[in-house]
Amino acid sequence: MGLRVLSLAMGIFLICMGLNKLGWLVDSRFLAAELAGWREFAPPISRWYIDMIAIPGAPFFARLVLLGELASGAALIVGYRVRLAALLALFMVLNFHFAMGVLLQFAYLTNGYGLPVVGGLAALVAGAKQLPFGISR
Repeated sequence: MGLRVLSLAMGIFLICMGLNKLGWLVDSRFLAAELAGWREFAPPISRWYIDMIAIPGAPFFARLVLLGELASGAALIVGYRVRLAALLALFMVLNFHFAMGVLLQFAYLTNGYGLPVVGGLAALVAGAKQLPFGISR
């Protein structure tokens, strides 16, 4: 039952994060501007990732992230393919944290978007085989 509550909490979190990015659906410059801001303080490996992959792919990634957060959040809330939804969400979260450069810093351990989100999603990936009150058991 605890994992079901965690699934609901992570789903609500992802839906809220996705709703904050609704503008990305029509204009990828929002993502590009955010990436450019992160680039300034990112470590070299994250800068390389931002320059070579993230910014050139911003028109695609802006829509993919928005839809991914909304879809995985909805799946976690209703209990549909929770392990897969949590795995995809975990990949997105780690991808963002790597691009921001925070994944490689000690402060990541005290960041509210760091370990709680990553740990919660990892717990769902590892243990959410059959959750109660979901549409897929």
